[in-house]
Order: sequence, then structure tokens, then C-alpha cells
Amino acid sequence: MQYRLLLAQQDDDLLTMYAMDGDTGRLTVEQRYPVAGGPAPLALDPQGRWIAVGLRASPALATVSLDGRGLLGDELSRVAVPTDACYVSIDKTGQNVLAAYYQAGTASVHRLDSQGRIAAEATQWLTVERHAHCLHTDRSNRFAFLPQTMPADRINQYRFDAQAGQLTPNLPALAPVAGGQGPRHYAYHPALNRLYTSNEDGSSTSAYALGEDGTLQLLGTWSTLPEGFAGRNTCAQIHLDPQGRWLFVSNRGHNSLAIFAVDPVSGMLTPQGHRPTEPTPRVFGVDPSGRFVYAAGLGSNRLAAYRLDGDTGSLQEIETYAVGRNPMWVLFIAVPEGC
Repeated sequence: MQYRLLLAQQDDDLLTMYAMDGDTGRLTVEQRYPVAGGPAPLALDPQGRWIAVGLRASPALATVSLDGRGLLGDELSRVAVPTDACYVSIDKTGQNVLAAYYQAGTASVHRLDSQGRIAAEATQWLTVERHAHCLHTDRSNRFAFLPQTMPADRINQYRFDAQAGQLTPNLPALAPVAGGQGPRHYAYHPALNRLYTSNEDGSSTSAYALGEDGTLQLLGTWSTLPEGFAGRNTCAQIHLDPQGRWLFVSNRGHNSLAIFAVDPVSGMLTPQGHRPTEPTPRVFGVDPSGRFVYAAGLGSNRLAAYRLDGDTGSLQEIETYAVGRNPMWVLFIAVPEGC
């Protein structure tokens, strides 16, 4: 399977599609697609028919089709929202767009029709604390979580009804947290019942057991920084490789990707060092083949490509690319057969 990389460049009102060389990991620009309004968070329809886009300069949620070649086609819908979304996702049925709104401390669920159009009115708005940062469903599509960084420092737990497009507080409504860490984003393990958070304010990552009832139990917390580092730092995104062997967290300040080995039975983490990367690496991604990692630097407006060693978790730099202003999201899209 071949993949493309889609990069959101917020301040250029642009989405750039790159062809990925499956052998070398090198990138070639294949398409530049203007999107007015400051495109930032991105999400892919489970069937690969369209993408959802959060627009931050002119707050809205939009969808854009993917054509038979897997390239961006028509803008299918655009729905104004009261404030800008920092995170968007599409649930496993492809019928709902979930979004988190950082400044407002809110979240929404909007229906998606069979043509990829977002409903003008949300089926639900949730109000939590300020700095809500991430919202997406688990493998079963029955549960979701909404972390809020400091000062709220909490994770709301929800049950999700895909048919109704509704999130309902779980019991208990809040997950246990390490305290003072400021959970930001989270990633589900692909095989184990484990969830991992990047903790923005504590420069750390936490592991949780995900119960059958959709509630979390804190297992441990690990620093994402090397011993002795005294500079200012905040964590941003978190990703696992497709096999769940390696976990990565981006450090903004130390300007690195922290690397952790994941125990195949317990899901506990072992630090494996750091890969220096672009300044202020807000976004990065592990490609679906598990062979390459790409990290974008807000401080350099560059995108770095790395080869992932599946045996050691180490990252070897391949090349860096000048990209547009304010790179805000990395998304991988499968190339249709025969293209």
C-alpha cells in the first residue's frame, strides 16, 4: 500500500498533498489546494472518501472530497462554529464529526451525511473547562475522552452513541490524572486496552488501562525530557507506530521527539531517548506502514522526514523540506489501487 502525506498550512490558507516514496520516505509535492479560513486540524473519513478540516482564522468545520486518485477534490460543506476548533475527528461509522475547542472549553458533535456534508446544526454541544484539546473515539467507537490542560488538569470520560451522535458522561465523569501535568492529546494502543496521553504542562506522558466500561485507570507517568534539562518546554502531540511497539511525544522547547518502548503485554513504557527535530514541533505523524515519521516545526516552517527503525525505535533523518507558514497538521491518506 502506498500513502500520501497531507500537510495543513494555516497561515497560507493551504493544504499540500505530498507523494511519499514507499522505499525512501522522501516527499514530492503532488497538489496544492487552497482553503480559505486558516486550515489546521484534519481528520480522514474511515472509508477514505473525504477529509474534515477545522478552520481557525474564520471559525468553521469543513469537508473536502477525495477523488478516484486520492487527491483533494470539491469542498463539500462548510459550517460556521462559534469559535475555532483545535481538534477534529470522524467516528468509526463515518457519520459524526467530533471537535474540541481550546479557548472556549467546549466540544461538539455534528452529523455527516452519505455525501460527506456536515449538518448545519450540531447534534450536541458540551461545555467543560477551558483548554479542551482532543476528542476521538476508541476502537469500539463506544467511548471518547476530552482532556483539558492546566489549570483544569483533567480528562472527561464519555460514552458515545454513534447513531444518535451523542456523548454521555461516563461514571465516574472524570478520569484520574497524575496532577499538575495538563493532559493534552491521547492515543489508543492498536491492540491492548491502553490509552496514552501527552501532558503539555508537565512535559510527560501517562499510560492508562482502558476498562470494558470505558473508564481509565492511571498506570504510570514518565518524563519526556532528558535528565538535567532545565529549559522551558511543553508537550504537544502523541503517536504510536501501527504495531504499538513505539510511542513518540513531541517536545516544544527541547525541540525533540521523545521515544518510548511499549511493553507488548503490560503496555508500560520504557524511555529510549530523544530525536532532535525542528523548532517547536507542534505536529508530527507516524506513517501507516510504520516505516517513517514526519515532524513539522512551527519555529522553522520546515517538515523533517525520518526513517523509523522497527527494532530499536530510533529515528534516522532522511531530509527536511521548506513548507508554508504555520504547519498545523499531518495526515496520511492511502493511495487507491492502480494509481
